[in-house]
Amino acid sequence: MSYTSAGEAVKKAGKVVGIQLRSHDLRRPAATYASRSGVPIEIVSNVILRHSNLPTTQRYLGTVDVEAMRWIDNLYG
Repeated sequence: MSYTSAGEAVKKAGKVVGIQLRSHDLRRPAATYASRSGVPIEIVSNVILRHSNLPTTQRYLGTVDVEAMRWIDNLYG
């Protein structure tokens, strides 16, 4: 599926449920879902969001110190 076709499908789905929706509107929810499902932040950053650096992704997702969170999970999780 091309980017254009995907965008049209998202727009059509939005019309079905009565909202204006663009494919770009799904970036943050997709990245957040992937991150919370255990996808490494580096994959979320580079592959899903195509950010050039990790701090941009951390700000985007609201995760300030991912490494600290990993240490806490390893120690207490």
